[in-house]
Amino acid sequence: MTQTASAPLCQAPDPEIRSPKIAFPSGAVDCHAHVCGPASQYPYAQERIYTPPDATLESYKDLLKMLGVDRAVLVQPSVYGTDNRAMLAALNIYPEQLRGVAVIPSNLQDITDAYLEELHSAGVRGIRCNIVDVADKSAELPIQNLKDLANRIKPFGWHLELLMHVNEYPDLAKVFENFPVDLVFGHFGYSHAKHGIQNEGFLGLLELLKSNRAWAKMTGPYRICDGGLPYLDMRPLNDAVIKANPRRLVWGTDWPHVMVKKQMPHDADLCDLLGSWVVDENLRKSILVDNPCILYDFAAPN
Repeated sequence: MTQTASAPLCQAPDPEIRSPKIAFPSGAVDCHAHVCGPASQYPYAQERIYTPPDATLESYKDLLKMLGVDRAVLVQPSVYGTDNRAMLAALNIYPEQLRGVAVIPSNLQDITDAYLEELHSAGVRGIRCNIVDVADKSAELPIQNLKDLANRIKPFGWHLELLMHVNEYPDLAKVFENFPVDLVFGHFGYSHAKHGIQNEGFLGLLELLKSNRAWAKMTGPYRICDGGLPYLDMRPLNDAVIKANPRRLVWGTDWPHVMVKKQMPHDADLCDLLGSWVVDENLRKSILVDNPCILYDFAAPN
């Protein structure tokens, strides 16, 4: 497809064939990855802000094999808007190994229950809302719209995944205290490490975790810190979410790492990073296997 000046081409993921030093447990789940392309078959939205190189299902399956990860959750990337076809095609090929998190139009009157039932049958178990672009110091969460969406998906047992900077919302826990469905916060709440763990919004996330009202994805540490591997300034956030509630944590690669402007991380290193941050094998199994089975409706491994 034609690349526009407003949608610059991203870095491609590191192509080096290299497995992690750590061995993940049987049934491990990568809970955050994207399938992009091929653009010739699944064209990207014109209103996108970046253009990813093709990151196909075949390439991703090769990556999972290299990492020793058995299952995965595909999250609809913003470059596709509400066109979930590429993700749904992948779920159709590997229905036992893959689950999905979709994006649907904001006008819920345009969404039929039959369409939601189709998504559920395909393996979708959550809806993603990207509100980063509308968040600023004076902005308020579109809480009523989020509640309306939550009430539509509640009968399916789905969750609502939020991509938002929790540090910008000091009343986070209060706003979501009676929310209709489980919440999942991407990238440790997407609060930059410089804000620390005493930031009111991040503390709100910890409160939601402690009260079993939310989940956190231990993903994209390179997105919310200034340094390179081993992302030392991220360690306090990691330790804080584990202390808050390890039963509400999942992990993911964030492959193909779109819009990374620093050195591209290698996924084997991200696996080893989890091993160094979560040294207890039982806890690691909970984060990699047990918790994802609950959140994404995977079968427990034999």
